[in-house]
This record gives sequence, structure tokens and C-alpha cells, in this order.
Amino acid sequence: MSTPSLKLKANAKPRVLSGHPWVFANEVEALLPAEHDGEVVECRDRADRFLGTGVYNSKSQIIWRRFSRERAALDQKFLRGAIQRAIARRATAYSGAADACRRLTWSESDDLPGLVVDQFNDTLVVQIQTAAMEKRSASVGDVLDEILHPQEIIFRNDAPIRRLEGLPLEVHTRSGKTWEPRWVMIDGMEYWLDLQQGQKTGFYLDQRAQHPLVAKFCRGKRVLDAFCNQGPFALHAAKAGAKEVLGLDSAEDAIAAARRNAERNGVQASFAVANVFDWLNDASRAGEPLWDVIVLDPPPFAKSKSALEGALRGYKEINLRALQRLSPGGILATYTCSHHMQDAELRSVLAGAAADAKRKVRVLEFCHQPPDHPVMVTMMESEYLRGYIMQAE
Repeated sequence: MSTPSLKLKANAKPRVLSGHPWVFANEVEALLPAEHDGEVVECRDRADRFLGTGVYNSKSQIIWRRFSRERAALDQKFLRGAIQRAIARRATAYSGAADACRRLTWSESDDLPGLVVDQFNDTLVVQIQTAAMEKRSASVGDVLDEILHPQEIIFRNDAPIRRLEGLPLEVHTRSGKTWEPRWVMIDGMEYWLDLQQGQKTGFYLDQRAQHPLVAKFCRGKRVLDAFCNQGPFALHAAKAGAKEVLGLDSAEDAIAAARRNAERNGVQASFAVANVFDWLNDASRAGEPLWDVIVLDPPPFAKSKSALEGALRGYKEINLRALQRLSPGGILATYTCSHHMQDAELRSVLAGAAADAKRKVRVLEFCHQPPDHPVMVTMMESEYLRGYIMQAE
């Protein structure tokens, strides 16, 4: 039986022709019946040339996601090979790592559309975000168990993005047992993690490299960690010998976790529940001492293209206020995890904030997501985390 195929419109200029792995519904001559949702489908250009094998979903705007440039089946053999290759790439990139906490697969970047796997020592946290991987979730669990022999696999299928694929939101473990929260060592710090119910997959592994990078500027300094979540920037700053550390977050549970983590690790850091925008804008703080190091690591302000314009204003505002509260020669570590915001737009925002603050600002470090979150050069959406460590005169 031949594999069904999609054909691009004659007048369309889809990005798939330039190597991008996605095809949108308005780029093809005709959709396939819903019976093909979650199944393997080929794609051809308007001259009927083969473009690759992918997964199909008529319920999504992204109707086709390529997983191979060859003719291939998305069966257990393919899953095993793709996951093994993904793990091998991480092993090379992290050959000197002291612990086993990292992202093992990153969706299209590892030829596994909609499959994200994070490892926390003997526990794997899986996010399935496409109908095709949902149909194969049992096989995914079998392959991960066969290759890595984890004590537990948690399926965190509660990301809102699943709704775009017509999928329900739910969380379960492979064993059917509840995964109890516990202390997990990550880069020399212990964190109380609830991998089954916490945010995302339980911890933001994509910022691991940034925590010690920022900490090297913190010895003897006053450090403000804005949008601190569980407090990793603050904890590393305190461990590096910061004179004073304050972490802010609007989520009470995040602040409670940060305080618990600080106590567990024996470091001195204070934490407060606060809206960072309001806190920095509070006129009553005008006479307070300036901060020597400020970290801005907010959640994504631009969750869609339509939200980008407002997000740019938000990023400029928060960076301007931070620069105004920074001591001469102070360090600003600022990040964005909005994949709709490209580097040129972030640079423009920071330049505008520096100009409005009337400060000369120099870049010390260009920051990106780590190699366990690989970026496809033909897929801008695979690069979402970027930032700058800057010094302000």
C-alpha cells in the first residue's frame, strides 16, 4: 500500500523548500481526510518532486512535520534509532558533566516532531505535542525504557500547545504510581523538584549554563534575581560570595521553593513575592542603594506573532527599569525565551533601553540555549532562548 502524499500549491512559496520541516494548511493543494491524522505522509513540491516523509494532522495549522528526507516509517525501529542518535549527540557535548540532568530529545531538531524528553538522573519526563507521537506514546515509553532503564517515565502531556493538535491535557507515569517530589542535584545545587506536577518538565534545564556564568560576576556584589522561579541564579550568586541576594517572582509557590532550596544548600539569599514591573517602577525605592548585578529571566512575553509588538514594549520597559537601578559598572544579564523574538529585535530593544537610560552599555557575553536544545539552522523556531550579559557605565 502506497504512502499518501500532500502536494504544494503551484503559487505557494513555503519554507519547506528552503529546508524548514513544516508545511501549513494554506500551502497545499488539498488536505487529506482526517483518517490520516497522526499518520505518516509524504510531501511533494508542485513538480511532484519528493520532499520527505512526515507526520500529518488536519486539526493543526501545521499539517505536516518532516522527520526524514528519505522514505521512512515512524515505527519502533525508527524511534529507537532517532533517540539513540539524540542521546549520542548529548554524550559528546556533555562528556565532562557530573550529573545526568539534561534534555535528551528536542522535537524536530532530533527528527522526532513533538517529542521532548528531559532526564533527571533516573527519571525521564516526556512531553508529547503531536498527534503522531501520541499514537506512538507506548512505543516511545518502551524504547526509552529499553535504552536507558529509568526508574520512572513521567508523561507530562499537559502543555497547552497540545490543544492546537486536538489532543487532551493529562499527566501520568508509565508505572501508574505517583512520583513523589524529592531533592535532585543539578550543577552542585540541590533542588526540591516535583516532576509530575511542577512547571513544564519540573526544571528549566535550558538555563543551566547561564547560572555559573552570571555567578562569576557576583562575588561581593548586591544581586537582584528578577523572575527567579526556583532561585537557581540567586543560589549560584550566593554560593559565589555575593554580599546580598534578592530573588523576586510573582508565583508564591516558586518563592516558597526558592526559600526551601536556599536553606537546603546553606546559602544566604532572600526571596519575595512581587510583580517585577511594579517593583522596579515603585517610586518609593528611588533612594535605595543600586544593584551591582541584575538578572532578568522573564517568561515569554510573546507567545504568538500577534503578541510580538506588545512584547517588545514589555522587554524594553523591564530592561530600561533595570538599567536605571544598576550601579556604575554594574552587570545586567537579560534573557528572552520568546521564539517569535529574533536576535535583531532583542538587540534593538536593548539599544533603545540603553539610550533612554542614557548609559553606555557594552556586551560581555552573547548567550544562547545549550547544545542539548539543538538549533536547526533552517528552522528559526528551534532557537528560542537568547540573551546578553552586559556592563553599564
